[in-house]
Amino acid sequence: MNTKIYLSEPRLEYPLKILSSGDKNVLEFETSIEKYLGNNKHVAALNSGTSAIQLALVLAEVAYGDEVLCQSFTFSATANPIVYQGAKPIFIDSEKDTWNMCPFYLEKAILESISRGKKPKAIIFVHLYGMPARIDEISSIAKKYQIILIEDAAEALGSEYKGIKCGTFGDFGVFSFNNNKIITTFGGGALVCENETDKDRAVFLATQAREAAPHYQHSEIGYNYRMSNLLAGIGSEQMEVLDENVELRRGINQFYQEIFKEIEGVSVFREPTKEYHSNHWLSCITINEVTAGFTREALRLQLEKDNIESRPLWKPMHLQPVFNDCEYYGDKVCENLFINGLCLPSGSNLTEADRSRITNSIKKLL
Repeated sequence: MNTKIYLSEPRLEYPLKILSSGDKNVLEFETSIEKYLGNNKHVAALNSGTSAIQLALVLAEVAYGDEVLCQSFTFSATANPIVYQGAKPIFIDSEKDTWNMCPFYLEKAILESISRGKKPKAIIFVHLYGMPARIDEISSIAKKYQIILIEDAAEALGSEYKGIKCGTFGDFGVFSFNNNKIITTFGGGALVCENETDKDRAVFLATQAREAAPHYQHSEIGYNYRMSNLLAGIGSEQMEVLDENVELRRGINQFYQEIFKEIEGVSVFREPTKEYHSNHWLSCITINEVTAGFTREALRLQLEKDNIESRPLWKPMHLQPVFNDCEYYGDKVCENLFINGLCLPSGSNLTEADRSRITNSIKKLL
């Protein structure tokens, strides 16, 4: 049997640096991300993107009973930290161009919350699959109503909007370095802050809120969220291949565009205008069953038969049983994307032989 082609494998070709004691590697990794992002941002390296979202909510003073507006079309890690804080998620539909938070329904939800006498405390939007969201409109709405904006760029390191790096547009930005991301530390994340005060506060909370004393002194509850020195050493090495990985993944998106260009009813997810520059962390397609003559599930099963991993698009949060009592603002954009969309193998180490196998498997179905 052929070896399995996975959806998104890490690419590790560089030897690990000699790991130092203390937190030297962590500080170096944070500095490398800050230099890459520019715009005078301050980065705290953490043990996951989920931890980064929760600390962003803590810094935004989100507490029990508060409302947080959240993109519905995303992974559960975007929404779960809202519940950790005892707050209430309100889910927002996507728009068709970027598949990300719809500005129209975002503002509608804000106005309805205000009419009830409870202005939302924060907004969490996502750059899904590496595609930048409608940042200008979303940022404008957040500023208009003076609501903290948290930018979930877990999948979008290396993506840009109007030449500016994703992860730098919100009051807080979030990255993930999980095993399947554009670069990996085999578990890890980062919180991007506007100022050093917020970064220092995040690091303090992430290290069990231990105060400056020769003994262990704690006046408030902290978390064990700091990135380890070992993982940070891996991260610094990975930053050296980030731009190369972005170009490789963008090339894979072009590969799928070429495969499906003559197939009616299949659309490859791509940038709506030249202002958007996606890292194409995952390349995705949507299938019109009537026009194409086959379903998303038929293609997924064909690939699976040939030992090639693919996966349906994210199931929206407002359809998840755990969130079935939460409010939702929107139509059925993200619901239709879930029904008709498929993520295809997109790893930076995809070989020509892998591409040939994928092509042949798709042709079998066609």
